[in-house]
Amino acid sequence: MHPANENIVEQLDQIAQLLELQEQANPFRVQAYRRAAGEVQDMNQSVLDVLEKEGSEGLEKIPNIGSSLAGVIVEIAHTGKSSLLQRLQAEVRPAEVFETVPGIGEELAQRIVSHLDITTLEELEQAAHDGRLARVPGFGEQRVRSVQVGLAGLLSPAAQRRAHRAQQDETGAAVSEPPIGLLLEIDSKYRKGADEGKLRKIAPKRFNPDNEAWLPILTTDREDWHFTALYSNTKRAHDLDKTDDWVVIYYKENGEEGQVTVVTATQGELEGKRVIRGREGECRRYYQRRNEL
Repeated sequence: MHPANENIVEQLDQIAQLLELQEQANPFRVQAYRRAAGEVQDMNQSVLDVLEKEGSEGLEKIPNIGSSLAGVIVEIAHTGKSSLLQRLQAEVRPAEVFETVPGIGEELAQRIVSHLDITTLEELEQAAHDGRLARVPGFGEQRVRSVQVGLAGLLSPAAQRRAHRAQQDETGAAVSEPPIGLLLEIDSKYRKGADEGKLRKIAPKRFNPDNEAWLPILTTDREDWHFTALYSNTKRAHDLDKTDDWVVIYYKENGEEGQVTVVTATQGELEGKRVIRGREGECRRYYQRRNEL
């Protein structure tokens, strides 16, 4: 990806992350920024080249990018920063951002803020890989690894690539990702099993004062992959009543791990379809190949 495009994708995704944390978050606005990030991700030319040849009107020709989003992209392309992102960062406490990561509760999020001078999930990802997070009280080797895996499903596509590069083994072999079709198949199998009451249920520690075993869990092996799937038990999922829609899928191959979140698209070309956050462009092409769009 062109460097300018990568910066735009990262900032659009950060805006979506922070908008989602607002008390009365507009899910359509959140998805608009995520879709725009996906469109820029899929561009085969630099945004700067488009602006030089066609101006902002050239951006508005791209699907899912209207005049308002084009204005945000133009600002980032020309200045390297988004004033909207800076305002949102000032409004949202860093601890709230870190609490969106599976396994990080309020206390641990506050410790991160107290010990590390970071405010974003991208910075947390870097700290999880460069050793700084391991020096924060309460973050042993296993918990740090859990954070690395958890961030895989939350970060922007550009940041996910950085995480994958950081996870390369000594031979330089990069961590691979399961194909879209396989992930959607696991998602479908999990939701069907949960609906029919055929899956084992566990009692999550968060948001479960009665210690009720309510959360269905699926573990299965397909091809060379090992999968664990369960509904999202994050604060955001509960706030938006999405605990029976958002599915978190953990995957492992040859000792390497990753995570994705599968959701139902609420508008646009993919409305009503199951899509994988951060891989919307691939999902669109997958459905197009199946003639389902």
